[in-house]
Amino acid sequence: MTIKHLILLSLALLPYLVLSQQPWLLNFEKTELNPVMTANPEFTFICPVSGQEVAWQKADVFNPAAVVRNDTVFMLFRAEDNPAAELGGRTSRIGLAYSIDGVHFEKFPKPVLYPGKDEFREWDYPGGVEDPRVVEMLDGSYLMLYTSWNKDIARLSSASSWDLKKWTKHGPVFKTAYGGKYLDIWSKSGSVITELKDGKLVAKRIDGKIWMYWGETFVNLAHSRNGIQWEPLLNEEGKLLRVFEPTLGEFDSHLTEPGPPALYTDKGILLLYNGKNLSGKGADDKVPEGTYCGGQVLFESKDPRRFVARLDKPFICPSLPHEMSGQYKAGTTFIEGLVYFKNKWFLYYGTADSMVGLAVKSD
Repeated sequence: MTIKHLILLSLALLPYLVLSQQPWLLNFEKTELNPVMTANPEFTFICPVSGQEVAWQKADVFNPAAVVRNDTVFMLFRAEDNPAAELGGRTSRIGLAYSIDGVHFEKFPKPVLYPGKDEFREWDYPGGVEDPRVVEMLDGSYLMLYTSWNKDIARLSSASSWDLKKWTKHGPVFKTAYGGKYLDIWSKSGSVITELKDGKLVAKRIDGKIWMYWGETFVNLAHSRNGIQWEPLLNEEGKLLRVFEPTLGEFDSHLTEPGPPALYTDKGILLLYNGKNLSGKGADDKVPEGTYCGGQVLFESKDPRRFVARLDKPFICPSLPHEMSGQYKAGTTFIEGLVYFKNKWFLYYGTADSMVGLAVKSD
């Protein structure tokens, strides 16, 4: 084999070598331009439920998903409309933006997913659709997992698309599981297990199934054949299986909430998650009370249920002014979007439920 062939082979294997050297993704640095996205009251559309013109991203934009398509980063972000309403009192919609460098984004003028006069209105309205995670499926389509919020119960829902612009809703992911037993439980944050293939994160099948980590207070696990109907895993007592829980006295003492799509690697399945610190007894004294930081946990690659190790320190925490202000002043770096782009890892996160931040890992 010639030197030229060796060089070409090395370049082809680069994305996989990035994940094979160690189990953790570390050394993310926040970009000089931060935030990379803010609210804009000039974007309006006609809400199909109220029939009124709405400045759909007037209040805040945050908690983004991201995918790479045609050498471009596409971001799907949560936008809230009414700045006068209190935390949790606004209607959320999901917008779309794109970037050729991963840093500077152009927004599409209308939201791509929102409450409508449809069969999903009872779950999606009036709170809206929140906190998307998006993955590419094996057939080239896209799966979005998001929170339907009717201001009563948060339900993890799904939608699918071929172009990221037109989405088909499928409703709550646990609607049919166990005869509908888990339809009306509080469910959020679906992190599908993915694999880095040709520079893109694509859903990974394990034992013929797609898997996702989900939950808020603790991490659950579910599997699916098609990405639409999901079955949560149960323990021997018939209760939801807890594969990962908060650690008292640490940065994730209050809750452990899945972040971006999980990564299937030769070291195991790496889940980046959002850890919230308690307030009061049991809190970590090294992190402000109530703060959201990013953590990492590793599971066995052959068995997504089996815990292997937990990174004992957060790898990203609030440090910039806009990460400790806005709607959630206790401090938030809420990680949700992760892409491998131009030989670097780009991590997109919500800052205090108000803006979109970015950290990049280049080594």
